[in-house]
Amino acid sequence: MKTSKSSFILGTFTFAFCLPSAVSLETVTIPEKLKSAMVKVSVSTTSCSVTCGLGFKVEEMCEIGSDGERRHCTFRRSDCLTSWICGLLHFTVRVGKPFELSCLTSEMIGVGSQAFIYTWRLARGIITTNDMLFKSIKTPSYVIKLSPAKESDAGTYRCDVQLMKTFKLVKRIYFGLRVIPTDLIELNFYKSLTLEQKLAEYKKEGNGGNGTSFLSQWQQDSWQRRASFVFLVGIGSGVTAGILVGAVVFFLLKARRKNEVREG
Repeated sequence: MKTSKSSFILGTFTFAFCLPSAVSLETVTIPEKLKSAMVKVSVSTTSCSVTCGLGFKVEEMCEIGSDGERRHCTFRRSDCLTSWICGLLHFTVRVGKPFELSCLTSEMIGVGSQAFIYTWRLARGIITTNDMLFKSIKTPSYVIKLSPAKESDAGTYRCDVQLMKTFKLVKRIYFGLRVIPTDLIELNFYKSLTLEQKLAEYKKEGNGGNGTSFLSQWQQDSWQRRASFVFLVGIGSGVTAGILVGAVVFFLLKARRKNEVREG
């Protein structure tokens, strides 16, 4: 009996679906409550705030009725994840200088740093993304502070960020860190510029006052360079002229002595 009843129900549904569309439209009626129903849907959304790791997007939520009109629209912020791999960042720091490595962005900190689990690993002394070369280091925080930085701190740091609730991996980032002695190289780029380059840099940044002071300094140094050049040229010309005059006098005296010897 159960089998025959099930077969009867299945046959009824099959017959209903096989009816012509005209018959279906005539027999189906939309209840009044369904006509007045409102559905809340997302009508627009922004792109994710970050290209990797956990970010956020803003969605516009509206109620839409059977007439298709939007009503009571609100904006909602929701999490988004485009890619959990963030690649490798390079840093160079001098020995003795404080330095920090942070694997959270401002968007993730806004969610709450306690909502994540952080796992740090280190490949000491090399810059690499080969996960086989990393060893675990104990630090529960999302930031590693080097105060001060030592040459032994150089290497590649890897940070994995997981959600506390689901243990889902939402970010992996590598930090390639070079630590160099203080006397190895001058890292002050601005200090290494010439006066002309400094003047051009200030013109680009629109710093009129500082640019004027550098212009006057550049003009003064240019005048000093020109004066030094003229002075050196004058000295060189005088020395050259003296050598030529001395050589002429020497040859004249030598010729005179030869004539005296012949006459004697």
